Amino acid sequence: MCGIVAYLGERQAYPILINGLYRLEYRGYDSAGIAIINGNLNLYKRKGKVSDLEEFVKGKDIKGTIGIAHTRWATHGEPTDENAHPHFSQSHNLSIIHNGIIENYKTLKEELIRRGYVFNSQTDTEVLIHLIEDIMKNEEVDLIEAVRIALNQVVGAYAIAVIAKDNRDLMIAARKGSPLVVGIGKDEFLVASDATPIVEHTKKVIYLEDEEMAILRRGKEIELKTIKNINITPYIQELEISLDALEKGGFDHFMLKEIFEQPHSVSESMRGRLYPQKGIVTLGGIFNYEQKILNARRIIMIACGTSWHAALVGEYLLEELMRVPVEVEYASEFRYRNPVIYEDDVVIAISQSGETADTLAAIKMAKSKGATVLGICNVVGSSIARETHAGSYTHAGPEIGVASTKAFTAQVTVLTMMAIRLAFVKGTISNTEHQLFLDELGKIPAKIEEALLTNDLVEKIADVYKNARNFLYLGRGINFPVALEGALKLKEISYIHAEGYPAAEMKHGPIALIDEEMPVVVIAPRKGNYEKVVSNIEEVKARKGKIIAVVTKGDSQVRYLADYIIEIPETDEIFTPLLATVPLQLLAYHIAVKRNCNVDQPRNLAKSVTVE
Repeated sequence: MCGIVAYLGERQAYPILINGLYRLEYRGYDSAGIAIINGNLNLYKRKGKVSDLEEFVKGKDIKGTIGIAHTRWATHGEPTDENAHPHFSQSHNLSIIHNGIIENYKTLKEELIRRGYVFNSQTDTEVLIHLIEDIMKNEEVDLIEAVRIALNQVVGAYAIAVIAKDNRDLMIAARKGSPLVVGIGKDEFLVASDATPIVEHTKKVIYLEDEEMAILRRGKEIELKTIKNINITPYIQELEISLDALEKGGFDHFMLKEIFEQPHSVSESMRGRLYPQKGIVTLGGIFNYEQKILNARRIIMIACGTSWHAALVGEYLLEELMRVPVEVEYASEFRYRNPVIYEDDVVIAISQSGETADTLAAIKMAKSKGATVLGICNVVGSSIARETHAGSYTHAGPEIGVASTKAFTAQVTVLTMMAIRLAFVKGTISNTEHQLFLDELGKIPAKIEEALLTNDLVEKIADVYKNARNFLYLGRGINFPVALEGALKLKEISYIHAEGYPAAEMKHGPIALIDEEMPVVVIAPRKGNYEKVVSNIEEVKARKGKIIAVVTKGDSQVRYLADYIIEIPETDEIFTPLLATVPLQLLAYHIAVKRNCNVDQPRNLAKSVTVE
């Protein structure tokens, strides 16, 4: 959730660090700070935005070729200058930045206070840097060994970078349960919580594994070891993202850019996998596990937030086409309730970042019980990609907006291809159905382009309802998860209370909320339970509710009932989520803009939730 960027090399560190912090803003944060060695160890930090930090350091000593920087999302202690990172050790000789949570920090803190240490913040992180200094002093070891010993004493998750005032040629980085990547440049190293601050400086990176330390020395090769003191041979990878993907490209916000990127991102999810002319769809990442999936007693899908909604769509797809029982679980609940898991179960974990803490913990639990675990994620080299037995990347490209858009449709696209492929191999769909599905799926990117043409109309609708206090979203069948996702998008970025419901469930409670002030968004394509949805719309209208309906182009019934209709292209029922989602994303976006909300960085939210 927090952001880390650090630099050791021949260039001035400050411009690289401050630009890196701006690159990491999308992760969500409430304060920022920077520490640079230049004879002294100069540390500057501020509550608020990176721009507040940049203004604060004007005129101060920011020279130096080694430094660490951080954006914090508060866990222990309120967002304040004192609680912001980096943190000093007691002597001010050491400084640390840290993502994650030290679960036993209270016990450690009490012992350190007994030894005379004074704390200036409420954070668990300050405990760790005091512990490192205490070990150096009392056990008479160097910084590298002190960090290693300290990390063996802490319980919890961490991604850290540590520097020392008296050694401008050394930086130590380490991780457990929180992502950390090291960039290898020409006579320089960069450390970051993800690749976005690194890509403009080098394409060569090393993704640290759990309980690994990177020892970075000026002018020398990287050294890797575990916290158990086992040396590791570095494995250098090439970054696949481009700098252009991290820019707004003429759009006002990253979120709007990413909404309009969906024809491309969905195509990228299909590239090398879908060949309608040859009658082929295949996912190479799970090819060797197809028989395990086909023979599974059941499939369990685990995810959080928007990825959970994608999993719900996947449940409909796999049950409808493959005829196998599917359960969808919140990863945060699944990991704690001692679920029944059989060795012939297949667990599919879904995450945009591939670093979601609850999903990672659920994966480890499922593996410990003998289940086969597959992953669907967007970030190459992420923890979920490494922790699962196999899986598929969505290839949506970097998603900077905190509210997920193109990652959701990419996840649904991968799940759709998976369902079609497995159903065909299993024989639960015919050759004719298989070919029709492939042909139609190949047309979906162009149909998303058409759905995006509703943008101007949706903006006008947003102007009418921008001051509404509540929204209700209704859908049936495979479009019920679309209603949930539409409501979540509105909540996330406009701060309007919104709820998604199965349309038939409206009568069992939510109908009490409907009056002339209540906008009701109904997903009503001319497929599936269309007539039933029309009846639900009638019930809303009878209570003077305002109807915004997403309908199939050319609809002749709902248009006479709704206050506003938004048309999407005709498609097969199983593909409607890929189209119906688009105007709901646009509606949330335009309402948020008109309410002067921070669209790309909504309050209290983080892009990658790497803590509980």
